[in-house]
Amino acid sequence: MKKTLALLAALLLPLTAAAHGPTPLKSVETVTIKAPAAKVWALVSDFNGMPKWHPAVKESKIEEKDGATLRTLTLQDGGTILEQLKGKNDADMQIKYEILEGVVPVSGYTSKITVKDAGNGETTVEWFGRYYRKYVLNPPIPAGEDDESAKKAVDGIYQSGLANLKKVAEGN
Repeated sequence: MKKTLALLAALLLPLTAAAHGPTPLKSVETVTIKAPAAKVWALVSDFNGMPKWHPAVKESKIEEKDGATLRTLTLQDGGTILEQLKGKNDADMQIKYEILEGVVPVSGYTSKITVKDAGNGETTVEWFGRYYRKYVLNPPIPAGEDDESAKKAVDGIYQSGLANLKKVAEGN
């Protein structure tokens, strides 16, 4: 009996290593803006204001549900993203949110945008995200739901958003 259990354990052990699922991914983008931190924070901290500075976002709708603040972003191409505000700290100029569902090929996505006074009338904005690819099971992974697709999508969102935030805040 002991030999049978030992053999069974030896056979199943390699399967547990393969069943761990996807590895967490991270994206971090930073921009320096020639504008006061208070002006930049006013744009970033408005949870319903993303259409004012992100070129991919056509409109935003806020709703309160069971004590949570939710926003539905409608993109220029018609896709939508449902997000939940997880925290906002005006003193630290930091806002946190998560994606609940939508067209971005990610799962378990949490994000934080931090605004910092860099001195000399400049502001540094960092957009950080941690997430998994959309397909969380083991291979085969469907096209467009892999790590590369998730990272490319999030990096693109951050890069285009911060570039346009810079233009808007600097008045260009």
